[in-house]
Amino acid sequence: MSTPHTGPELGAFLRAHRELLKPADVGLTATARRRTPGLRREEVASLSGVGLAWYTWLEQGRVTASRQVLEAVARALRLDAAGLRHAMRLAGYHEPVAAEGDGRSALAAAVQPVLDAWPASPAVLLDRYFDLLGWNTPWSALWGAPEAVPAERRNLMWLMAADRRLRTVLHDWEPLAMNVFQHFRAQAGSAVGDPRTSEVYGHLSADVPELSHWWGCHSVAELTARTVTVEPVEGQRIELALSSFHPVDDPSALVLLFTPRTAEDRALMADLGGGTLRAVADATPGLRAG
Repeated sequence: MSTPHTGPELGAFLRAHRELLKPADVGLTATARRRTPGLRREEVASLSGVGLAWYTWLEQGRVTASRQVLEAVARALRLDAAGLRHAMRLAGYHEPVAAEGDGRSALAAAVQPVLDAWPASPAVLLDRYFDLLGWNTPWSALWGAPEAVPAERRNLMWLMAADRRLRTVLHDWEPLAMNVFQHFRAQAGSAVGDPRTSEVYGHLSADVPELSHWWGCHSVAELTARTVTVEPVEGQRIELALSSFHPVDDPSALVLLFTPRTAEDRALMADLGGGTLRAVADATPGLRAG
């Protein structure tokens, strides 16, 4: 876990944004005596609910701000989401906690067209807990429809450890499954101690207790690009290149993409899609996002 800190970079960042703001931007009346550009330090301090001396020290890199105080300063400075993330990084904090409820639905709706743009490549959108928020038809055809999994277990860690179809279709499933758990610990931040994470681990303990050493381990690693071999139909092997990226609207979320490596692999996925994908689409029209 990162250790909160402050320094000249954070102070310079806050000062630059303070100097860009006009009094009218924050509902203040400008005066003829104003000698410096932007807002005064006392104005930002007042808007943030902190003392002037403390805010001055923050810009000078002499004090450490809590996440809550830094969020208040960010609101006073009218920082957008990207600006807040940068300030948090400069202060040594993990990414801001992702939006819940409507925020999750909005993210899923925004990313779903991207997932659907890969008609032969299984793709899925995960939130910070690795819960599935959205997926495309190839994902359902290859791994099984997530709709068939109870919502409380619709999580990539649970699927990797406990879903029998995935373990049957994916060759050498254990190294990838372990890497999924390691990557979750590496990037989850405060989500590791969140009630939802405890709930997922509880389901894992109940369903696959023989793998308890996986979620009891403290090792971390990035989810690395790799080639995986799948066999959705007996005797029909397909090689897929795994890659991942973070949506710009929520860097704590993750998209996983499995791309057929060769023309032959694409043809096999197309064959799989010729029957299975249409059947999945017919059975669950418009029901792909969680």
